[in-house]
Amino acid sequence: MKSIMAALALTAAALPMAANAQAEAPMPPITGTRLDISATGEATRVPDIAVISAGVVTKQATASSAIQENSTRMDRVLSALKRAGVAERDIQTSAISLNPDYRYQDNQPPQLVGYSATNQVTVRFRDIRNSGKILDALVAEGANQINGPNLTIDKPEAALDEARQNAIANGKAKAALYARSLGMQVVRVVSVSEGGGGAYPPPPAPPPMFMEARASADSKVLPGEQKLQVTVSMVFDLR
Repeated sequence: MKSIMAALALTAAALPMAANAQAEAPMPPITGTRLDISATGEATRVPDIAVISAGVVTKQATASSAIQENSTRMDRVLSALKRAGVAERDIQTSAISLNPDYRYQDNQPPQLVGYSATNQVTVRFRDIRNSGKILDALVAEGANQINGPNLTIDKPEAALDEARQNAIANGKAKAALYARSLGMQVVRVVSVSEGGGGAYPPPPAPPPMFMEARASADSKVLPGEQKLQVTVSMVFDLR
């Protein structure tokens, strides 16, 4: 019985080791010349999401009046968004603040002159070409702070897969070029690993714009194109 128990214990102890050995399988041996390649693949898509920050800043003599006016104007802004068809899931509060305003004069202590209340929401527009008109409507309803847009792709998986295929093709083409230059041939791909990938970041957003409470009727948001990129590391066996 003792010998059976000892054998079972040894078998149980060997199982994790076998699992680790399988998870950390060594790279297949290279009998020829090893070639390491880094290759990048790209795909372009038209962005279908515009993310814009819109808010209301109000200034009043007292904190309560600043907050009350801000709340009233923000309710109008949110109502305008909903009338434009923006879903609640695409509207998210991003900042609420109340700060004292001081007047500074030479050789005088700061003098409290009022309060500033701020309420900002982050809005996802799924109809980019109409987002400019919606922004104009928001300004007419009381929004006086606009920041953005940040254009992005809602579902980038298919474009990233295309970029992966292009990266692999570029890696193979590079390996074939090196092999020809060395008077050799590519025998096989030894390993492939994926590095960084994703959409090119958009240019930095401009500082918030404080706008008059009237519709400009000429705001336009143009989607253009966005690049998605994937980088792979490949190891080849040359002979």
